[in-house]
Amino acid sequence: MRNARPVLAVLAVLLGIWYAACIPMNIQEVLTTAARAGAVVIPETAPERLATSRFVLVAENLDHIGASWSVDRARLPSPEQVLGELWKGIFDQPVTSKRSLVYHGMITLQATLAGLALGLVVGVGLAMAIVYFRVMDLSVMPWAVISQTIPIVALAPMIVVLSNSLGLGERLGIENRLVSKAIIAAYLSFFPVLVGMIKGLRSPDAMQLDLMRTWNATGLQEFSRLRLPASLPFLFASLKVAVAASLVGAIVGELPTGAIEGLGARMLVASQFGQPLLMWASLFAAAIAAGGLILVVGLLQRFVDNRLGVRS
Repeated sequence: MRNARPVLAVLAVLLGIWYAACIPMNIQEVLTTAARAGAVVIPETAPERLATSRFVLVAENLDHIGASWSVDRARLPSPEQVLGELWKGIFDQPVTSKRSLVYHGMITLQATLAGLALGLVVGVGLAMAIVYFRVMDLSVMPWAVISQTIPIVALAPMIVVLSNSLGLGERLGIENRLVSKAIIAAYLSFFPVLVGMIKGLRSPDAMQLDLMRTWNATGLQEFSRLRLPASLPFLFASLKVAVAASLVGAIVGELPTGAIEGLGARMLVASQFGQPLLMWASLFAAAIAAGGLILVVGLLQRFVDNRLGVRS
């Protein structure tokens, strides 16, 4: 409970800011609805209200601000509206329905896990090459850093076009869109793994390495019994970042592919058709999915630590 108090305090502050922000953001729509219902609003005409600052409208119509948290097509939906839409999308729809956020979340989760697996393989492989071969450190590492400066929104369409032209999905026997999304997710997730593994593999000090040589350990034994166990804490810490980055990459990858399924596709459809509640609900569903994946990584780390006899 003591550890939960700071989290709850921050959550309360964020909710307070959210509720307060709803008032000026939605006051125009509230006053328009009230004027159509015959209520007295200031100013009386719509053109005058459009020319007036939202904060001035709030100050002059204090008796109408309560409706700011229940606007049908709000610029900024209130927390209970978003929670209601999220509940409806998760629990009030069959899992197989295309209106279910669970269904779309599973589509996004497939690309997320595929991209994370690919990013893990690439990141760990490059880290081992960089640690053991100086030429790789001098040549590959700078390019790995530079690659992360390219905006993923600009790179994603290029990856989609290239993967489709090469027919990677057909060669692998899977859908082309999944391949494109997985590559984009791997592009974002491999770098945290790479940096964490390099730091972890280099964490043993000179005395430990000399001791392994004194015992006449082979290179493989040095790696498996010293460097790899020492790198696991760094790997799991970087995995928590990589899994969130992979989810972001999967969502971004759904935008240029013309996908109609997935959380990213739901956000895009909601934005195009003026459904802010659906967009916010999809956003929170993605956040819940990211939190769940990070929790799974944490549980896996605890399991590995217990197997290795490491105290948490």
